[in-house]
Amino acid sequence: MSTFERLRNVIAATLKVSPSDIGETTRDQDLKQWDSLGHINLLMALEHEFGVYVEVEQFGELNSVPAILAHLKNQGIA
Repeated sequence: MSTFERLRNVIAATLKVSPSDIGETTRDQDLKQWDSLGHINLLMALEHEFGVYVEVEQFGELNSVPAILAHLKNQGIA
């Protein structure tokens, strides 16, 4: 399973949306469930799923699939 597929599954499960609603360019603005509380829950789920740590200062930057994938890549997750 690719990193994107894993991420898509985490987003879908956390925000309770269909994986088909999540594409490689999906942003927080594209999903009404990706609100401020959903965002915090998503970042915690990412930490759990991928074993990474997200600094509080980075929360605002990680508001899209491309941004999260880039963060994961920087953390050594391909």
